[in-house]
Amino acid sequence: MQTSAQLQRSSTAQTVINQSSASTDNYNYQPQESRYQVIRRNGDVTPFDQAKIVIAMTKAFLAVEGEDAAGSSRIHDIVNALATNVFNALVRHMPESGVTHIENIQDQVELALMRAGEHKVSQAYVIYRAEQQKKRAEEESNSANVVTQETRHIVMLDGSRCVFDPGIVESEIHAAVDGIDDVDADKLIQQSFANVYDGMSFDELNQAMVLSARGLIDREPNYSQVAARLLLNNLRSEALSCVYQRAMTLDSQSMAESYGDYFQKYLHVAAKLELVDEELLNFDLAVLAQAIRPECDLAFGYLGLQTLYDRYFIHTDGTRIELPQAFFMRVAMGLAINEVDRESRAIEFYKLLSSFDFMSSTPTLFNSGTLRPQLSSCYLTTVPDDLKGIYAALGDNAMLSKFAGGLGNDWTPVRGMGAYIRGTNGKSQGVVPFLKVANDTAVAVNQGGKRKGAVCAYLETWHIDIEDFLDLRKNTGDERRRTHDMNTANWIPDLFMQRVVEEAEWTLFSPEDAPDLHELSGKKFKQAYERYESLADSGEIKLFKRLKAVDLWRKMIGMLFETGHPWMTFKDPCNIRYTNQHLGVVHSSNLCTEITLHTNSDEIAVCNLGSVNLAQHMRGDQLDHDKLERTITTAMRMLDNVIDYNYYSVPQARRSNLQHRPVGLGLMGFQDALYQKGLSYASEAAVQFADDSMELISYYAIQASCQLARERGSYPSYQGSLWSKGILPIDSAKLLAEQRGNYIDQNLDSLLDWSSLRADIQQHGMRNSNCLAIAPTATISNICGVSQSIEPTYQNLYVKSNLSGEFAVSNWYLVRELKELGLWDEVMVNDLKYYDGSIQKIDRIPDDVKAIYSNAFEMDSRWLVEAGSRRQKWLDQAQSLNLYMSEASGKKLDQLYKLAWVRGLKTTYYLRSLGATQVEKSNGGATGIANTVTQATEPQVCSILDPDCEACQ
Repeated sequence: MQTSAQLQRSSTAQTVINQSSASTDNYNYQPQESRYQVIRRNGDVTPFDQAKIVIAMTKAFLAVEGEDAAGSSRIHDIVNALATNVFNALVRHMPESGVTHIENIQDQVELALMRAGEHKVSQAYVIYRAEQQKKRAEEESNSANVVTQETRHIVMLDGSRCVFDPGIVESEIHAAVDGIDDVDADKLIQQSFANVYDGMSFDELNQAMVLSARGLIDREPNYSQVAARLLLNNLRSEALSCVYQRAMTLDSQSMAESYGDYFQKYLHVAAKLELVDEELLNFDLAVLAQAIRPECDLAFGYLGLQTLYDRYFIHTDGTRIELPQAFFMRVAMGLAINEVDRESRAIEFYKLLSSFDFMSSTPTLFNSGTLRPQLSSCYLTTVPDDLKGIYAALGDNAMLSKFAGGLGNDWTPVRGMGAYIRGTNGKSQGVVPFLKVANDTAVAVNQGGKRKGAVCAYLETWHIDIEDFLDLRKNTGDERRRTHDMNTANWIPDLFMQRVVEEAEWTLFSPEDAPDLHELSGKKFKQAYERYESLADSGEIKLFKRLKAVDLWRKMIGMLFETGHPWMTFKDPCNIRYTNQHLGVVHSSNLCTEITLHTNSDEIAVCNLGSVNLAQHMRGDQLDHDKLERTITTAMRMLDNVIDYNYYSVPQARRSNLQHRPVGLGLMGFQDALYQKGLSYASEAAVQFADDSMELISYYAIQASCQLARERGSYPSYQGSLWSKGILPIDSAKLLAEQRGNYIDQNLDSLLDWSSLRADIQQHGMRNSNCLAIAPTATISNICGVSQSIEPTYQNLYVKSNLSGEFAVSNWYLVRELKELGLWDEVMVNDLKYYDGSIQKIDRIPDDVKAIYSNAFEMDSRWLVEAGSRRQKWLDQAQSLNLYMSEASGKKLDQLYKLAWVRGLKTTYYLRSLGATQVEKSNGGATGIANTVTQATEPQVCSILDPDCEACQ
């Protein structure tokens, strides 16, 4: 019989095998073609042979499990799967052909074993490498036939072949480490020399230096900055050679002197290639060139710069022609294109972006200044209940997705299974078959070829098809009724939650029998719903289903646990607190659950996003209020400019956006700010900081919109809004309390003088119907080098995968703290790897440090809800609030989501849970928050979700 540990290892192995089989197709690995080569340690280049990886890993497994395990099918399967994963990681940045060093291969083997949870095998492999290194050293000391570096040749950018000059490597690495602490130039130089082979191209030499630095990031986070600087050399070579039409490269000092000239030439080249709008050439380019700050290029970490290179920089035939500061200036120019003094505004916007104080959302970064400036992040639609309208909505989905928009679809109006169809005298198949088409449309139409199409379907909890809707993401059942590529979310009225708590019955209807339920909320919804229940009881409504509310709730919780979907979002707070409720109803949220705007047959709601970097506004352990105000004032102007400049692929989106002008200012780097304050996320002090910081951001954003209204006028639909009635977000939170009665418990304290701002709004109006929404920032936070959005630290050490391969990322705040305590050494690095980035079981680390650097799975999830509740009172929209649970159960989830509802949250986002092997190594988190009401049945299946949703940002 297998032990618990063996079963967990088997489960992890099967996951690796499944992932490997799914990913192998992407690279079409054909070893007989020998498309990839390996640099041996003596400088020779030989064909890549995956069998050697299999042999080395098998030896490591046998060293741990003993010779009796030889021939084990489990070892055979997982070793082959891991070897394929290693190959995929190596060739991710060279899909056609390429060369890699033997040491890089072995580093990837070690990472693959770590990721698979095979830590003892990983240790055995490390020992094996060390023994082999010792053996080689002995052999080399006895050998007189060592190949010298001078015998190797480099193919230069112009195609000429010359003897390798070690001085090239030495000078570039010394320049890259200049001013950076705790990095070893000599070690990087030696590792780079080891990667040199005869006939190596100049670009490959540069890449070898990058890889040498990248491989040391897990041991010293400062190597991330070194790797970024070395990568920058590659970018300069690539961009300058393309722009100037000749092979060339410049060092940092020379580049600083030439950046302005390059910038002007780059714009002319890009315009000629129809990659940017020719209108950019009508700016005073000399003035803008003078404003460029080349030194900002040195602020990037490796992940941030590599992310820009892989996904954002303008390119032609795969060659990037855009350098970082040209990229930021191009984005700023697009956002300033309609300004009167557009050079001054472009420089103002550029400074905000290049300093990382604020970052626009991904669509804005992709498309600003281009021929198709689709800059908006999110689109919300309502799908009508007729065949022509349904397919028109799917067509809108395709057009919006094509230009990088994330979609939220309200499907509640579509009649349910078994409903009568007058035109054919038949019965409806319900909403699910159409959701399958929506799913496949998102797959077929990716977002400009830059990221996957992404859509979320919303359905209200009273819809007759809700139970089938809950099953959409299951891995079993009829595949024609499954949507594996589409997100789903429950749109839950308060009345349902009340009946769950009261253990009362709940009735499901088809929307054509109860049409106004879709348009009502709060007490009006309750009255109408009870009337329809009476009609069902009297036989006047034929198609309905009655069940216990708690049974449906348990299924909702169970499917969330099993599949991660549907997400829990709450209809009533979104509508009762909606600023423009005089014009329509909020029928859904968006792809990432932070946007709450009304939709109808004539309007597709649009939101334009950007995020303040909270970490950049800390001075010591305090927020810099003056800087925060300056940043937000400029950021709100940038967001408002998006609305007029934006390209709209469907007319309903243009109509809605120009009428209401909503924007969504959010934040990122919240966890970084807590580290700077020395606070644990799981603490009352952190909850209070979430409250105070969000109040400031809300105040300055609303103030900025009011100032824009004074300059440009209020948004057209302002009259009749909550703003026009003097009702601000904090006031609308009180409206929700009035509607809910005893079913809400939300802190409504405030610190600032809102009365004076309220008076200004009454006098000047508001430029934007909505100002605030906290998006996930998964990608833009990587660019800025800070924690995502309002997220706690996922892990203190983890393996990051991107287009350029896999590498370790460590929490540099923790590393700095451990250095100050004299605890950062090779042993600590190995301990962090063994415990998957957790420090809770490392005895020599003090308890106060453990509290501050607990990861997301080591804290009680209810702290996230409490912090989210404090933020929600200041938000006129919502927040992408992920919830984490190391050992999820039905009871815990029941309590958690009821707490979210009682605390006044509008929406929640992903539920992230750990697999068995990770749970085994984690210990419990903080306590201290009261439990909530009743229980739910405990589901049995756990899911591990991707920590990097990049759908919205």
